[in-house]
Amino acid sequence: MEIKPGVQVIDKNGKEIGSVNHLARDGWSGEIKKFIVNRQAPDNDLFFTPDDVAEATDTVIKLKIAFDEK
Repeated sequence: MEIKPGVQVIDKNGKEIGSVNHLARDGWSGEIKKFIVNRQAPDNDLFFTPDDVAEATDTVIKLKIAFDEK
């Protein structure tokens, strides 16, 4: 699974949450540990891990959870 900045993020119900803004990688392995989803103001940015991802394509990341559950 490849998570890239700028990719749209949706919850399991298809609700758009925002887009990937930044990746936090492990300093030793380079593995993605968290990614930040940039949201429109006044909403706060959100942090997710690769374990939260159900599906990922080059254009969309679908989460395993509904937005209201997190």
